[in-house]
Amino acid sequence: MPLQAEFMERAAPFRAELIAHCYRMLGSVHDAEDLVQETYLRGWRGYEAFEQRAALRTWLYRIATTACLRALENRARRVLPAGVGPPVTASTDPHASLDGAGGYDWLEPIPDDLTVPTPESAFTARQSVRLAVITAMQELPARQRAVLILRDVVQFSAAEVAELLETTPAAVNSALQRARAHLAEVAPSEDSVAEPDDAELKALLDRYCAAFENADMAALTELLQADVKLEMPPVPLWFTGRDAVTGFLAARAFTTPGDMALIPTAANGQPAVAEYRRTEDGVMRAHSIHVVTLGTSGIAALTVFLDPALFATFGLPPSR
Repeated sequence: MPLQAEFMERAAPFRAELIAHCYRMLGSVHDAEDLVQETYLRGWRGYEAFEQRAALRTWLYRIATTACLRALENRARRVLPAGVGPPVTASTDPHASLDGAGGYDWLEPIPDDLTVPTPESAFTARQSVRLAVITAMQELPARQRAVLILRDVVQFSAAEVAELLETTPAAVNSALQRARAHLAEVAPSEDSVAEPDDAELKALLDRYCAAFENADMAALTELLQADVKLEMPPVPLWFTGRDAVTGFLAARAFTTPGDMALIPTAANGQPAVAEYRRTEDGVMRAHSIHVVTLGTSGIAALTVFLDPALFATFGLPPSR
């Protein structure tokens, strides 16, 4: 077998975890896919010189991490609206302008299908791509972020990470300690996030979809925690509190019953739905991806990505 063909056969099983790794580093599924493509190209070109001293997986992570760090040198960190200004409260006019989206690089969701983990790492992998965790990771300096991901998610040893990043184990351990401390401050605690079983999750998503499709605000309100948060990148505003969220949705998002269709999916290890909305020509067209964060007493956060281009990433058609 030619060397390049051998490389592609051996490297193919690592593609999903490398996409997840690059996504954790960059906060963008599109950038992650591009850099994994670059990783495989560099690996394909360099495979003949690969000395087999390290495992192929470790070598690929080195290429991918180096590519991510290089890409991050001249980029602003990706954010969600809560990271750029104060929230809108119930006292704010729900008809206020939504302009002002320019100037920010927004975090993107990632379909669960792109980050299928191995069974032994499924829980850690799912937790580490949650939107709140990815958002917190983006606040870390790039090398701290790399150390945290390689040690706590990929589970490389300090010595392996030190060799990969061309530093010392002591420096790796110091960076890891600082990164863990920051995440402990800003990431949600495990006891604030609900993990319903499949039947409960399906029932909740069915109720959520029906509330939007039927323009039934009372039904939606029943699903929301009192302190629910709503973000809608690229709109830079965000809303907190059930009254503020429902007031905005009633005034600006809900339409005539039957003018929306919501399809359950999954993103960032969380429940999600794809929203189609009827346009003037009568066609249901791609509108947004909703990522739902579940708390202990209902929906704790809704992150609605107003980007129809994401539908292709989720394997969904542009219209239906």
